[in-house]
Amino acid sequence: MKTSSPSASASSTSPYIKVRHSEIHGKGVFAARKIPEGTRIIEYTGTRISSKEADKRAGLDPDNPHHTFFFSLESGKIIDGGDGGGDARWINHSCAPNCEAQEEGKKVFIHALTDIKRGEELSYDYGLVIDDKITKSLKKDYACHCGAEACRKTMLSLPKKKKKKKKKAAKKKD
Repeated sequence: MKTSSPSASASSTSPYIKVRHSEIHGKGVFAARKIPEGTRIIEYTGTRISSKEADKRAGLDPDNPHHTFFFSLESGKIIDGGDGGGDARWINHSCAPNCEAQEEGKKVFIHALTDIKRGEELSYDYGLVIDDKITKSLKKDYACHCGAEACRKTMLSLPKKKKKKKKKAAKKKD
């Protein structure tokens, strides 16, 4: 996997991207030039908070109470991209993403999963994990509008469906 030099993308802005209106949702991040697969594009930045603090900060926008710029870390901490965050906070969700987020030490970087063409919108799968039972209403609250062929219609991480075993028809012996 190719990787750009860390110094080229260690800040909250990147020469690879531009922020503008997105057809998926609000603002989006678009490739300012071709981005090769494996490129470290940008760091996801913001204030690091506890999950208790995130609970206090969530739902403050009455027009969009489920929208946040929270990025959950393996340590249990959360990066609030809405508080001191950079352009990475505008990367939208897709069920067929062209990027992925990777924790590297105490930082999170967005990497290209595929070659990304100039002008193409960057996306990664948010895979949101909710402690509550996943209901139709909750799926609707976190609706996905990515338009991917295999869109699961929600940004939530859904449990894997168990494969049903096919019953073998009993053969009669003649």
